Parts: sequence; C-alpha cells; structure tokens
Amino acid sequence: MKSILSEASRVPFAAQVEEIVASTPIYDIHTHLYEPVFGELLLWGIDDLLIYHYLVAESFRLHDVSYDKFWSLSKTEQADLIWNTLFIEHSPISEACRGVLTTLHALGLDVKKRDLPALRQWFAGRTVEQHITQCMELAGVRNICMTNSPFDDLERPVWEKGFHRDERFTAALRIDPLILNWPETAPKLAQWGYSVEVNPGSKTYSEIRRFLADWSKRIDAKYLMVSLPPDFAFPANTVSANLIEHAVLPHCREHNLPFALMPGVKRAVNPQLKLAGDGVGLSDLNTLQNLCAQFPQNKFLATVLARENQHELCILARKFRNLHIFGCWWFTNIPSLIDEITRMRIELLGPSFTPQHSDARVLDQIVYKWQHSRRVISNILVEKYTELGQTGWQTSPAEVERDVKELFGGAFEKFCRG
Repeated sequence: MKSILSEASRVPFAAQVEEIVASTPIYDIHTHLYEPVFGELLLWGIDDLLIYHYLVAESFRLHDVSYDKFWSLSKTEQADLIWNTLFIEHSPISEACRGVLTTLHALGLDVKKRDLPALRQWFAGRTVEQHITQCMELAGVRNICMTNSPFDDLERPVWEKGFHRDERFTAALRIDPLILNWPETAPKLAQWGYSVEVNPGSKTYSEIRRFLADWSKRIDAKYLMVSLPPDFAFPANTVSANLIEHAVLPHCREHNLPFALMPGVKRAVNPQLKLAGDGVGLSDLNTLQNLCAQFPQNKFLATVLARENQHELCILARKFRNLHIFGCWWFTNIPSLIDEITRMRIELLGPSFTPQHSDARVLDQIVYKWQHSRRVISNILVEKYTELGQTGWQTSPAEVERDVKELFGGAFEKFCRG
C-alpha cells in the first residue's frame, strides 16, 4: 500500500521532528552528579572520564595488569593505562569509549591528535562553574537531579552545614543502607538522635519516618529511591519489606513523594573490580506489582536493569497509573537497547513515561549520553509520526513539541505533582 505521505512531504516533517527533539530542554531525572558546593564529589574532566567504571571493566579484558597493581596506581596512571589500552592499542568502538570521544569533540577538542597531555592541559584551565554551564548547554539539560545519601560521610556534613542551592540541581533521597542494611544503619540513626532499635517496632518506624521527613525537607527531595537485588520480594516477612511498608511508604504518602525502585543489581559479582564489579540479574517484578496494587495512594517510579524485565515493566505501567517508568539504566544504556526499549514503551504507553536519564557519574557524560539518546529517540519519533500520517492523521509541529516536552521531563513532573 502506498503511503499517504509522499517522500517530499515526509522529509521536511522528519527534519522538524529532529529539530524539536534536538532543541527541547531536558530534565535529567536521575544522575550521580553534585552541585559544585560538594567539591570533589562532583567528578569532571578527562581523567574522571577515563577511569569511569565502565572503562575500567573494559580495560581489564585487554591489558594484563593485575587488579592489585591497577588499584595501587594514581588516578593519572590509571587514566594513562586505560587511554593506551582502549583508545591507542585498540579502536574505541564500545559505547563508553565512543562517549568519551563524543564529549571531547562537542567541547571543541581535537581527538584526532590522540594527545592525552594536551587534553589534560585544556581541562586544567577551566573552572567547575564554567564547565557545568557548558556541559549542560551542550547536552540541552535544564535541570539535573542528583542522588543524595545522608549515609555518605562526605556528603552529609555539607547538607547539615547548609548552603545556597544552585537552582539547576534538584535532589533525590537515596536510602539503600536503611532498607538493605538495617542492622548496621540503626546505630547511625541512634547516634544522630533518632530512637530506633535493630528489631524495629512501631516506635522505630515512627522515628524512621521522622528521619526521612527531616532529610526530605533538608534536601528538598523530589523522590526517595533504592536500588534492589534481583530477588528482592514484597510482601515478605523481612526487615527490609517491613521498613518499606511501615516507614517509607507512609512517609511518601504524607509528603506526596514518589518512591523509586531500581531492581536488578547484583553487587560485587567480581569484588576485585570494586565499583566496576557489579552485575545484572533478572528481577521478580511481582514485588513492584504488589506494591502498586496494595498501595494505590503511593506513587512509584521504576527502571529495571535486565533487558528480560523490560516488557513486563511496560505491562505493569499499563495496569497501574501510580507507576511511572523511566530511563535505560546502566547496562541497558547503549544505543541498540535504548532503541528497542524506547520503541516498545512508546508502542505500549504512548508518551506517558520518561524514556531516558543519563545516570551520569561524571559531569561531562551528560553531553554524550544525551546527544546519543536524542538521536535514537528522534529516529523512533520520526517513524511513529510518519506511521500516523499513513492513517490520514496529521500531527502538527506544536503537537510534536508537546509530546517531546512530556518525554523529556514534563510527564515526570506531572506525575510527581499529582
């Protein structure tokens, strides 16, 4: 059957869609970045790009340096080894390697020279404030949501002291130690003035809620979050499940905050790789289904790590309006899977989800992660709007702009406010 849209009319429309996707500002709803006041916790620059844990893991497949020797090297020496291994001795065709080059090229640096000392010299001449502004402009990001943990001994004192907030950054309250490691976390809360016990009861749940309220207010949290192992179960007769039911969910209901779950992480599959040693596992999404069904007054955000869980997650989102799914996380943050997952989500959910977040740990990464993701999302939208045209339905540029704004943070913000 011949398309209702001729090639002549389709191509200009495709260009309009591409321009809208390329120019719409993004709310990056989950990162591991920090406001500049946090100092060295905000990673940026060429060496931090090169020793990112994706590249660390890749490099061990190609060089013969022992784990102990590698970790004894300075940051500069580690970066030198990774640069030589992944960029000089081999072609940098992995997504993580290509991302470094995309970022450097966007910053106006000449990657053809392959001159690491010159790259270091360029970054050394910049201020962090200058670099934040340029990276956000190149990425087209309007707001960055951080991951903030009161259990981090370097981060917590900054919040407790107080500071003038950078309006470009928002906060999310990370509570993994509270949920997953309560016996070790309880003494910390007790030390901070909360009357909690290792074997939690109603008094402890109340005090945990007070702790969560204090920190949600202190950081102006947009949501609470936890990453979970694949076999995490709810409901269950476990301390973790009880803490969620009796402390976290009541707090979220009271303060109208979503609770974000990120299942699928297998910690320390190879401990010798340290941060780079975590793996992925197939999650039991009955946990998420049960939470959404049993607590309809709570709002849940979710992204899953395993490719095999993606379809089930989409179906859950179709069934529960209190579930908002987001992003292609960690090992799924590669173009082929972003394309597959985003295409499936659009076909099942329309624009009622957030297709991507950068998950960036190094500031500069927002440049490549968003440039690469925009291309994939743009191609999918061009195809979908073209298919609409084949039915006789005409989509205006204003309607495309509306849809893209929803996908790039608008739907998330509405969900949080609702």
